[in-house]
Amino acid sequence: MTDPSQLTLVVLQLGFLLLLWAFIFAIVYALRSDLFGQRVRKLSNAAPVAAAASAPAPVPAPAPSAFPSSPVSPARGTPVVASASPGGDGPTRLVITSGTKQGAEFPLGRDEITIGRSSDSAIIIRDDYTSTHHARLMLWNGQWMIQDLDSTNGTFLDGSRVTVPVPVPVGATVKVGATTFELRR
Repeated sequence: MTDPSQLTLVVLQLGFLLLLWAFIFAIVYALRSDLFGQRVRKLSNAAPVAAAASAPAPVPAPAPSAFPSSPVSPARGTPVVASASPGGDGPTRLVITSGTKQGAEFPLGRDEITIGRSSDSAIIIRDDYTSTHHARLMLWNGQWMIQDLDSTNGTFLDGSRVTVPVPVPVGATVKVGATTFELRR
């Protein structure tokens, strides 16, 4: 018959081995979600998709401290967001000037533009220095603003790290990961 101390040692070794494998699987899962983003579930029924597509998507309001001088709508208590005038001197397109998508152009409308590795980003940039949800470009009172979304490597506007939403002038260089882009007329 085996000694009880040997049996205890074998049980402890097996427990440690199981714990080690659980740790390895947790690391692999975290790396997969960081590299490829969240899994998107496909709906099997088309009716909920049509209902979801017809309903307007909720728009998150920026933090009040980020824009202290913004006007507030008295009816709703939310910041008033104005769109750029179509015939104005504001930018009309985003042009990628360096990186894997160099030369690509994206028209600027009224919607915010999210940038990152995730498949749900408006501009998908797949490089080692871009986070899953890296930055957001949004229209605020007729001015395009860039906001870093707590990315690992940061977002830079003309060489300065962006820590709060800041206006992006026409022709200014914005760097996200290894990609740079400009807003142009």
